[in-house]
Amino acid sequence: VQLQASGGGLVQPGGSLRLSCAVSGSSFRIVTTIWYRQAPGMQRKFVASVTSGGSTNYSDSVKGRFTISRDNAKNTVYLQMNSLNSEDTAVYYCNAVDSSWHAYWGQGTLVTVSS
Repeated sequence: VQLQASGGGLVQPGGSLRLSCAVSGSSFRIVTTIWYRQAPGMQRKFVASVTSGGSTNYSDSVKGRFTISRDNAKNTVYLQMNSLNSEDTAVYYCNAVDSSWHAYWGQGTLVTVSS
């Protein structure tokens, strides 16, 4: 399983970005896809997750602003981020867990929220 994250960039406070995580390889084995983020000097933290059945979960810090979704036809998971603020600045990583509970990581994509 390979993960390719994309969509990061520079955005002004209050703006929006959509991140993508394209899953290739044995994607049918994936049961959960998760977005994490890591701010400078901080530990990596959970942001949002979506299961193969479509159940979603969010951290309190992004609930109501971020939406995670999946397009099964494209084997891609999206993270729509709205009302961004400086505290959302981080490297965002996608992670996938398969039916054997093996975790896969994609490379990070940098999101910078600044005026």
